[in-house]
Amino acid sequence: MSIFTMGIDVGSTASKCVILKDGKEIVGKSVISVGTGTSGPARAIKQALEEAGFTAVSELDGAIATGYGRHMLEEVPLQMSELSCHAKGAHFFFPKVRTIIDIGGQDSKALKLGENGMLENFVMNDKCAAGTGRFLDVIAKVLEIEIDDLEVLDEQSTQEITISSTCTVFAESEVISQLAKGTKISDIVRGIHTAIASRVGSLAKRVGIKDEVIMTGGVALNKGMIRALEKNIGHTIHTSEYCQLNGAVGAALFAYQKCNK
Repeated sequence: MSIFTMGIDVGSTASKCVILKDGKEIVGKSVISVGTGTSGPARAIKQALEEAGFTAVSELDGAIATGYGRHMLEEVPLQMSELSCHAKGAHFFFPKVRTIIDIGGQDSKALKLGENGMLENFVMNDKCAAGTGRFLDVIAKVLEIEIDDLEVLDEQSTQEITISSTCTVFAESEVISQLAKGTKISDIVRGIHTAIASRVGSLAKRVGIKDEVIMTGGVALNKGMIRALEKNIGHTIHTSEYCQLNGAVGAALFAYQKCNK
């Protein structure tokens, strides 16, 4: 008899849901681009359930919520720390992982794991938008481009420019000044990636970087950002197509463990 468990990661800017079969196989998944306080979590759950062939959370053997908005889900009463879930999810995809860099919508964090995949230490930036996905959103709006365009524009850059401000508001002013000077958008994008890499890289260095280094979160889909971070920390960064689902997978794995107990 198979065991089906669900993990839902309710972030500030996105809702991610995963359904696992026997703690091994992803049979349902969803990423909805709105997070806590919106219809996102309910839509994420509904989509993942439908993909897995279920109609309600109560039909599953277990479910755990994690993330910024984990306490707001009545249909998933069990909750778990997003740090533990990120560690668990990363170890599922990359059994040799020792360092996780996660850039979320409203925070960024670096986690150090032991050989068994257990969380040993972490450093988090949740006081400032600089070094987060929100920072990229703000800059993309100023440049009048889509978030998905950042990676391609980064590749087209031919000149190094420095965005020195570590504050989103001041960095936005710097970008506007660069535009007024006629600086190419591609060079500005590269400069922004470098600035974020400096901010996030310092978090990773404080936690103590060890290979294998994994990057999770939606920003990990941006290869320009990964290149900038690799240059900053001096390590190869691995990622997967499921980088956004990392926390949700960890929550589903914890739910599976609970069922087995």
